[in-house]
Amino acid sequence: MLRPSSESFGVNTTEWVRHKVPFGNWIVDNIETVYYNANAPKKGGPQLKSLPAVGLAQAQATRARTKAHRRAAAWPRRIKPIFPHPLPGEGVWKPTGPQVNGGPPVLVTTFRSELAYPSIVAYVAWFDHTRTQLAYYPGRYEPPDAAVRGPMMVPYDQRWRLLATFNAGFTATDGNNGSADNGLTNEPLTDGNATLISYRDGRVALMKWGGGPKVGPDVAWARQSLAPIVWNGRLNPQLDENPDSPQWGYTLGGVTRVWRTGVGIDRRGNLMYAAADDQTVITIAKILQHAGAVRAMEFDINPEWHTMVTYSHRHGLDPREVGPNPNQASTRYLVPDDRDFFAVYEPLPGPVTVPFK
Repeated sequence: MLRPSSESFGVNTTEWVRHKVPFGNWIVDNIETVYYNANAPKKGGPQLKSLPAVGLAQAQATRARTKAHRRAAAWPRRIKPIFPHPLPGEGVWKPTGPQVNGGPPVLVTTFRSELAYPSIVAYVAWFDHTRTQLAYYPGRYEPPDAAVRGPMMVPYDQRWRLLATFNAGFTATDGNNGSADNGLTNEPLTDGNATLISYRDGRVALMKWGGGPKVGPDVAWARQSLAPIVWNGRLNPQLDENPDSPQWGYTLGGVTRVWRTGVGIDRRGNLMYAAADDQTVITIAKILQHAGAVRAMEFDINPEWHTMVTYSHRHGLDPREVGPNPNQASTRYLVPDDRDFFAVYEPLPGPVTVPFK
């Protein structure tokens, strides 16, 4: 309980009970389930009059019509509003910082995702695979057996090209989720698990892993998190058949409404990230599907862990959270953190590696 930690005393104590007290995980899970179910949102209620502001509001939001833009991955279409009377800017993509090669590398937007719950807002980010390069970093304690622990934050020498950071997936123990960095395996990968993976040639993919416990030399990094929730543009049928199965999370299952996050790949190979409060595993899957993901997986859940930060580089890094989280500062991942995470960079030439310095 007194170990070094980036988390508050309360969160650190909860994690200590989970992992050190006999039946601690079961105890915490049941307490959290009772609490979240007792505080679940009620259907209906007043309509929102505006959406939280995300991204930059300047003329940068105008679609660039340059040759470089046309050569790159197409700007995603506006996310179609679900409500019959859209709010200003609903589903409209906005850039978050400086352009890369004539176009925006990162776009963000918000939209209301459920007619029955008009106050729920989904936060979505899109990363142009032609203008970005991703890196996966171990945290102080997650994954437990990191081959190289690394800086546990974005390295100082890489911050000049930093575009965004976001949380990783369920822990290694909550679903036998493996990971690897620079060809070195941290935790053994599990066949069948959803796996976000980057190859040294720059490709990023989301797959059902089938390569055994270790990665090959062509892999820059890999991170697993439970079973896929969207596959070939359709929801995983097991979401309906058994929505509260442990395969959707060993902590709260899939039906408890809580902050949830997920990542997906669109039909052009671009990565997407989504986060929203009061979600089940089915509703976070539907958010990613509606936003354009053809494959998707669930990432971390609970109000302590969701984090998506962009950097405008206007006055220094200028970190800005996409989606409110009073439990985490916008400077998370700029200081050593307990959990693993992803950094989104302006790309460098040559084979992709995870820079630890």
